[in-house]
Amino acid sequence: MKNNVIRNGLGIILLVAFLCIPFITPIQTYLSLPNQITTFNNTNETLTLPAMGSSVQVNNSESDEVIEAIDASEFRTLTSGKSDIVYEMAGIPIKRVNVDVLDDFKIIPGGQSIGVNLQTLGVLVVGHHLVDTSDGKVSPGEDADIQVGDTLLSINGEKINNMKEVTPYVDKAGENGNELTVEVKRDEETFKTQLKPYLDSKDDSYRIGLYIRDSAAGIGTMTFYEPKSKKYGALGHVISDMDTRKPIEINNGTIVRSNIKSIDKGSNGTPGEKQAEFSSGENQIGNITKNSPFGVFGKLDKQINNGQMDKPMPIALPHEVKEGPAKILTVVEGEEVEEFDVKIVNSVQQKFPATKGMIVKITDKELLDKTGGIVQGMSGSPIIQDGKVIGAVTHVFVNDPTSGYGVHIEWMLNEAGIDIYKEEKQEAS
Repeated sequence: MKNNVIRNGLGIILLVAFLCIPFITPIQTYLSLPNQITTFNNTNETLTLPAMGSSVQVNNSESDEVIEAIDASEFRTLTSGKSDIVYEMAGIPIKRVNVDVLDDFKIIPGGQSIGVNLQTLGVLVVGHHLVDTSDGKVSPGEDADIQVGDTLLSINGEKINNMKEVTPYVDKAGENGNELTVEVKRDEETFKTQLKPYLDSKDDSYRIGLYIRDSAAGIGTMTFYEPKSKKYGALGHVISDMDTRKPIEINNGTIVRSNIKSIDKGSNGTPGEKQAEFSSGENQIGNITKNSPFGVFGKLDKQINNGQMDKPMPIALPHEVKEGPAKILTVVEGEEVEEFDVKIVNSVQQKFPATKGMIVKITDKELLDKTGGIVQGMSGSPIIQDGKVIGAVTHVFVNDPTSGYGVHIEWMLNEAGIDIYKEEKQEAS
């Protein structure tokens, strides 16, 4: 009996000690040290790590001195390459941090308001309608199992590029009493179905009972421009069809200059919106080759300026973004790019691409007075912190228009096809 009490007592003491370990300061410091750090060889750049142990040792390669220790917690990058930092206590190594220093990499931040014109892949089905025939009402599209959000890729083996190309096939098949063989794309699946045109008794025209669309347009904000490859990124989020709410698969597209005419201020429960004008055929500044969850991407025809920060700036990786003050570049009137104060409320040290990497709060009184916070059309506004491009504004919180999400710049660069880890790929693109 006495032995059981002793064993139970020792067990409780050991359990309490085990639970207290993470709260001991040296243990907390040890756990906060990463195993791997990636940074850039930017001029006057220092790397800060928690101080721990009695000494610290930098192990560089035999050929290059990649980093040097300023003290036990501050390190300076000297050149690109690989190194490691070893923490020692009483001469015994207790922690090793691998350091990968990349070549200096810079982009030009945007902030310009842009008009976006997209040409869909094939034609997009956005609705069904009934056809009044002499025998009653029918819905040919539904009968062919074509759903809202599907894309019509081809008819009778011939590729379809726009809505105008559909009508001749419908008229010819209707007059001959034939069915159309339609190739349909639904999400990742492609299949064929038979679609029969019917004569509409009201206007004496053949109909297939589908509402279709072949283009989309909207406004957003330029995020960055990479001068070597001429690649750009904008918006920070995918463009979806207004009716189907599904991402638009594009055949091609363009971006043009946009002029902000007015702003509908946001309020709790109601997002605000920029009102702009642009022409689809004029002032083209680049093409669109990709519409992804991280924005729209392509190449610019020529370099564009924002009048605020037109020189190339370094970028910050997700783990380098800090909570605290930052700035955004955006347009609230005409085409003038302005600089406004924001606060990074939270930043996730993402190792893999994700769209919601930061929470951003507008703190600039002037911007709050003009917009109420983050508004539609502001998506893509670059976020600058400590002289580095860290990401872009993406979404507003509906119940708090002063705040919203941001995406880390690394993931937008990845989507643009810019490999910051291998500069030779960037040069060849």
